[in-house]
Amino acid sequence: MPAPLLPPEECDEFGARLRDAVTGFVDGPRDAVEEADRAVEELAGRFTEALTRRRRTLRSAWQDGEAGKAAAVADTERLRLALRDYRELADRLIRL
Repeated sequence: MPAPLLPPEECDEFGARLRDAVTGFVDGPRDAVEEADRAVEELAGRFTEALTRRRRTLRSAWQDGEAGKAAAVADTERLRLALRDYRELADRLIRL
């Protein structure tokens, strides 16, 4: 199973913030919605940062060039693995 983009404790923190916003709605509807907005904005930012780091790692894995026929075979395998990793990452994002 692939590693999550964000650590579980960070996901738990955002979940708790959103649950608190929902439970606080009756006493302060505007404050609750504003807190939910802030939490989702921060969460989106953290996912963007994590996704950028992951893409950078993937890109560095296949952009390093080598010379020669043996290198071409190794390069093809490296590209196959990179494509697999990109597909896995895209699948994870689609299922969010």
